[in-house]
Amino acid sequence: MSRPGAAPGELLAPLTAAVLEVGVLLREWRADADAVRGVWEGSQFKAEADARAHRELSGRLSALAPDVPVLSEEDAASQVAARPERHWLIDPIDGTASYVHGFPGYVTQAALMEGGRPVLAAIYAPENDVLYAAVRGLGATRNGVLMPRLEPAPVGTGALVDNTPEPRGIAAEAYAHFGFGAYRECGSIALKLCRVAEGAAGLFIKDVPVRDWDVAAPLVVLEEAGAGLVRLDGTPFDFQGGYESTGLIGASSPAACAEVARWWRGRAGRG
Repeated sequence: MSRPGAAPGELLAPLTAAVLEVGVLLREWRADADAVRGVWEGSQFKAEADARAHRELSGRLSALAPDVPVLSEEDAASQVAARPERHWLIDPIDGTASYVHGFPGYVTQAALMEGGRPVLAAIYAPENDVLYAAVRGLGATRNGVLMPRLEPAPVGTGALVDNTPEPRGIAAEAYAHFGFGAYRECGSIALKLCRVAEGAAGLFIKDVPVRDWDVAAPLVVLEEAGAGLVRLDGTPFDFQGGYESTGLIGASSPAACAEVARWWRGRAGRG
């Protein structure tokens, strides 16, 4: 248990331990038919493993910092309009479809929010055994090794990343317009954004609804690595009010995000 009001840096080690423990459980549960059974709720697949992971991760975070409430994708009652000044925002499984269908592209993740922005994050990809973590102002790490800050590069440098076998929809348009020569397939939103942060991809763009718990943790990793993340229209995620936004742009620098947003607005006739 941490002391009340502990600084984000003090919570880094126990937070990473928590997501690692839940990740181990997620790997084990994949052999359980009940855990991967679920139903579609709109465009999202909800499995029994989502509920299990919520209980395990939220329980660990509540024990770690009893004074900090947990807001979770899997707990509708926790999703309050007036968000606490300090709280955890968690996505127990990001990439549930990958999880239940046997693909490696899923993570478990948590972010500590203070004053409407994430200040501490941990994201664990169990099948790849890769842990991303970041403390605002103190850098981001990949498996405990400090990630170098990215050098600004023109949009089109490196690879575009998305969750289909080849670019489709707006990703295909961006791929062609900016002249990308490489493409990477990856599952969860957070994992794709971490690919950008570590330099394995230069752009991730999506025009579907995204939720705050999808992006809060990877936002810290991206910014500490010198990369950027905005909504599709170029505005920043403010983590206030409603939890859903339309689309996102994750790119190797804030300037690249702005360039892609300008292209999208012009393409869509939005000025």
